[in-house]
Amino acid sequence: MASETISQPNAKTFTPEEIVTEVLAGRVRVPSFQRSYRWQWEDVRRLFDSIAKGYPIGNLLLWSRSAPAERIQLGALKISGERGSALYVVDGQQRITSLANALTDEGANDPRFALAYDLKDPNFRKIQQDAPAHIVPLPVIFDLQRLITWFADHPELDRVLLNRASQLAKVIRQYAIPAYVVTQQEEQILRDIFDRMNNYGRRLSRAEVFAALHGQTSKAGSNINFSKLAEAVNAATGFGRIDDDTVLRAFLARRGGDVSRDIRQEFSEGVERDFGGESTDDAYDGAEDALISAVQFLQKFAGVPHFGFLPYRYLLVVLTRYFAHHPKPSARNRTLLRRFFWRAALAGPMLHGAWTSTMRALATKITPKDASGSVQRLLDAVDQRMRGLPRLTHFRTNTAETRVFLCALWSRGPISPIDGGSYDIDGITQSLGDETRATNALKTFFHSPPDTYRAWAANRAIVPEDVGDDVVVAFVRGPSEFNVSIQAKILASHALDIQMITMLEAGDAVSFLEARQEKLTQVLRDFLEKMTETKFEDTPPLDELDMDDDESRDDALDA
Repeated sequence: MASETISQPNAKTFTPEEIVTEVLAGRVRVPSFQRSYRWQWEDVRRLFDSIAKGYPIGNLLLWSRSAPAERIQLGALKISGERGSALYVVDGQQRITSLANALTDEGANDPRFALAYDLKDPNFRKIQQDAPAHIVPLPVIFDLQRLITWFADHPELDRVLLNRASQLAKVIRQYAIPAYVVTQQEEQILRDIFDRMNNYGRRLSRAEVFAALHGQTSKAGSNINFSKLAEAVNAATGFGRIDDDTVLRAFLARRGGDVSRDIRQEFSEGVERDFGGESTDDAYDGAEDALISAVQFLQKFAGVPHFGFLPYRYLLVVLTRYFAHHPKPSARNRTLLRRFFWRAALAGPMLHGAWTSTMRALATKITPKDASGSVQRLLDAVDQRMRGLPRLTHFRTNTAETRVFLCALWSRGPISPIDGGSYDIDGITQSLGDETRATNALKTFFHSPPDTYRAWAANRAIVPEDVGDDVVVAFVRGPSEFNVSIQAKILASHALDIQMITMLEAGDAVSFLEARQEKLTQVLRDFLEKMTETKFEDTPPLDELDMDDDESRDDALDA
């Protein structure tokens, strides 16, 4: 039982002064199962800013146990730890390391912990050589005797600044940090505690963190968040439910190309963005409009009817930035943008090493007031050659290559085998709802084909309606009720023909799947050649070409 292996945790508080004393005495250790120190200067600054403002910085969990004599490194501090009782940091390593280093001279020599305080413009800054006297290093503020000496050496600093420095020193030295101290000798139990502490509950997504930091009430009186933004886009387009993190990245891309930037500073004064000075409310509205425009482009011009057909989400983010700055591109630029989209979809997210860096690299190529130049830079960033076709033997609705195939199949304008009517985006939306995969809009011809053919694309058709349990019956009997012309259109819209229907009716799965797979390969090739247009020149709109009439006339005469 737990009572036989672990004592009741002892709740107490530590001040930064006590923490520094314990660290320098070698009585604070880091257990082997802890990760390494990860924070950077800005994280340390925010920690001390929270302390100065009286904000809570979270609890510590410390493990009290015997420790061997050893050389300890905590951040930039190197300490000789003697044998005896020590406090091992189970939770709070980043905070304790930051406190001990930023408040000591040895630690503050490391750029990660080099903090000073500006007494005239109250704020934490980086320690710099030859800084004015009113910018005081944090180790000086932390040591009252050194602080008094500092002011004695700088008589130009008045009493108001001295009082401000003294007050900050008092706040830092006396700030109470709650902690639980567990007395236990068995490391495995502490590993269990560590694992549970880091896995209880669901971690907030980046979108949820952003909403918590910057969410506010809209003009209409409702709370603004990315889920509602996604709902608004779906209501306007029928594209399906875009996930919150993709919406967040689209929101960020609209305001700046680096979508992986620090979201905490998004609306801070002095932070430059493409739509500078706009309110959070206006930023959400602008993101909604840009996302809708990007989605409508995908649906009307790029052949992507629904989110479940989208090969890569990061491309929607890039398109959102483009339409935020260029909401009404010319017909030529729209064509070139379609080429870029499909070339990038075939290239995949490894264009620049990983999908996040690829998204950032592409988004930064889009600049305001340069619609054509932005498209040209996007095209230059992807391979102009026609790549190999996506595999049709590994059908999985969560993969990009399958979604490319589904878009190719959708481009044929699939027609209902039941009533002869063409399927539209509304039908896809009604069939898929909030699903992020296209599974519910698909039907299989054979429920148990031979293993070799089980994952073939040839066994699937886009049929977003209820056709009963047997789709084979729908295609064998349904079209036969129409005249020959309509019957041919129905079959062709699904990459089928009369010979394949005969194979279906006979239950010859192998012959059917091999024949249709060959047909689908050509469908896919034709679709991608049409969308990528790699055999054509990617010239910008003619009215933007720099053509000198006199030189053109001279060239003609020379010819």
